[in-house]
Amino acid sequence: MRARRGLVIAAVLGAALAGCAAPAVRPAATYVVRREDTLYAIAWRHGIDYRDLAAWNGIGPDYRIEVGQVLTLTRPAILPPSRRPPERAAAAVPAAPTPGSAPAHPAAAARRPGGWTWPTVPDAPPRPVPGGGVLLLGQVGQPVRAARAGRVVYVGSGLRGYGNLVIVKHGEDLLSAYAHNDVVLVREGQEVGAGEQIGRMGLGPHRTAALYFEVRVNGKPVDPLLYLPAQPPLTR
Repeated sequence: MRARRGLVIAAVLGAALAGCAAPAVRPAATYVVRREDTLYAIAWRHGIDYRDLAAWNGIGPDYRIEVGQVLTLTRPAILPPSRRPPERAAAAVPAAPTPGSAPAHPAAAARRPGGWTWPTVPDAPPRPVPGGGVLLLGQVGQPVRAARAGRVVYVGSGLRGYGNLVIVKHGEDLLSAYAHNDVVLVREGQEVGAGEQIGRMGLGPHRTAALYFEVRVNGKPVDPLLYLPAQPPLTR
């Protein structure tokens, strides 16, 4: 009986993580802009760098799009010179360890990028989600904070599987996302500081109180635990 109960619990946890996993990126050739869409949200949904999406569609630096506009989701054979994305060096990202593994030695923690803080205080160790971010379990209503200073570029619930989502831009290459908020306390275009409260935790997969946290570099998910301090704070 005990062994059977353990299998049931493992199955439930596995389903919860699968519910938060970054969706498989199978972009269609085009996408029609809907109400409340933003360029950042469309790029996030399809695993594309927002600058590339803008360049492929001749969109200016204001990243303005219109309802009904048809966007190309793949790189065209020829880009207009005026819209060609600038050459950019890859962001310095530490090599990703095996999910859930600890740094091999204390010096590894010293190589973590500065300026980051935990987005919430989890009640249990972070649970890496295959192909995406981490699930941080907690209590409904507890603070959700910006993990780094930046500008809010998306607030909404239009991305399937993320619930009430906030995306924050940190420089040109780096975005972070905070999913399953019960309440959002910021608006698009707002500047936020590291540790500033941006929402309150809501219910994630299977009605479990959780924050799904994700970091992307040039549109691609990376292990967020490489950026956060080695240990979360003790108090919320």
